[in-house]
Parts: sequence; C-alpha cells; structure tokens
Amino acid sequence: MSASAAAEIRVPQCEPGIGKVIASPDSADLIEGVRIAPVPLWADDRGYFLEVARIGRGLPAGFPPETTQVSVALSYPGAIKAFHFHRKQTDFWTVVKGMFQVALVDLRPESPTFGRKNTVYAGVLRPWQILIPPGVGHGYKVIGTEPAMLVYLTDRFYDPSDEGRIAYNEAGIAYDWELQHK
Repeated sequence: MSASAAAEIRVPQCEPGIGKVIASPDSADLIEGVRIAPVPLWADDRGYFLEVARIGRGLPAGFPPETTQVSVALSYPGAIKAFHFHRKQTDFWTVVKGMFQVALVDLRPESPTFGRKNTVYAGVLRPWQILIPPGVGHGYKVIGTEPAMLVYLTDRFYDPSDEGRIAYNEAGIAYDWELQHK
C-alpha cells in the first residue's frame, strides 16, 4: 500500500481467504451499502440484448445525470485489478462479457461491516449488477479463458484525488486470488 493511501484509510486485519461468497442478491452477508440486482437480459435465437441502466431507475437511480460517467474496461483472462476505493464516488458495475470474481472489502471504520470481505461471481453465467458505495475497496479477477468486459457508471466524473489504491496482495486484507476449487 502506498504511504498516501495508508494515511487516508484504515486497512482492516481480515482473516485470510475470500470472505463471504454472495450467492443471492439479497444475502444477509453483503457489506453494508453494497447492492446487487439481476441484469435485465433478453435472449433469443439471434443472441441477446442486455440493458445496462436506465437513468433515474434501478440501482443507479440516484446518480445525477449531469455528472454520471459511463466507462468500459476490457481485461484479459487471469488479470487482477485490485484494490481501489473512492472517498465520495459510487460505482455501478455490469459485466457484459466473460466472468469476474469481484472482491469487496469494507474499509469504513464506522460501518457495522468494517473488515468484512465479499466475493461475487458475476458475468455471463450470473448476470448481476453491483452497486459499490464509497469506502468499499473493490477489484476483480477475470476467470475463465476469454477476455471479460465491464461497463460501469459512476455518480460523478473521474477525479484522481477521490481514488485510493491498495495492493492486490495487501496482507491486512489477505484476499486469496488463487483458484478455490482445485
């Protein structure tokens, strides 16, 4: 972890592993403020249509239209992008191609779920959307053999001063990125 990130956030001391695996959008094990919803997806013999978001509705309903940013990230199999967090920004993720192992950790000392880790498997095999509030560290690993694509909305324009970074292998978080079922 960088010295500036260490001065700005208290990294919890977590048990090693992947935390609670979230198998249902209404799981009682979810980190406080994290929300999950199924992706509206219509499939037929030609392919499928996937609806990422409707302004003013669904999980990103409170995102202000004048500052909402829409971005896309393509990552290759096995790539790990973790961890980062935001002080003010809320993220809304939809995996539109491939599969992600999403890692979340509550970095908010005042939260009732401080230090809790969640793992969410999301993508074509589990079409879920994830709302990640400020103060929740997040990252992912692309699982499977194909590249994966994430479309995400943020409730404010990108501001580097709002973002903090923590190494994917931070000892305090102790997230296990290895294959779990060998």
